[in-house]
Amino acid sequence: MNEYKIIRRPLITEKSTINKENNNQLAFEVAPRANKVEIRRAIESIFNVRVLKVRTIQVIGKKKRVGRIIGKRRNWKKAIVTLGPGERIEFFEGA
Repeated sequence: MNEYKIIRRPLITEKSTINKENNNQLAFEVAPRANKVEIRRAIESIFNVRVLKVRTIQVIGKKKRVGRIIGKRRNWKKAIVTLGPGERIEFFEGA
């Protein structure tokens, strides 16, 4: 698999920002079929950092309703990546 197909996007939320500052952990949305080894290699090759640990979570899509119509958001996979000491990835430096 291509590295850019494995790593879909970074997750920039309040919780992920706190984890980034305190624990040097980053959160990414990844391809549902990607495993931890593929995610580690993709992060290391794209961002040129050393990854210590990768944790993955299957996020189940919520059921949503508009009037009588019931729908469902899509399921997706989240990866929480712990970087080595001194390693950094800056997404929005100037923002």
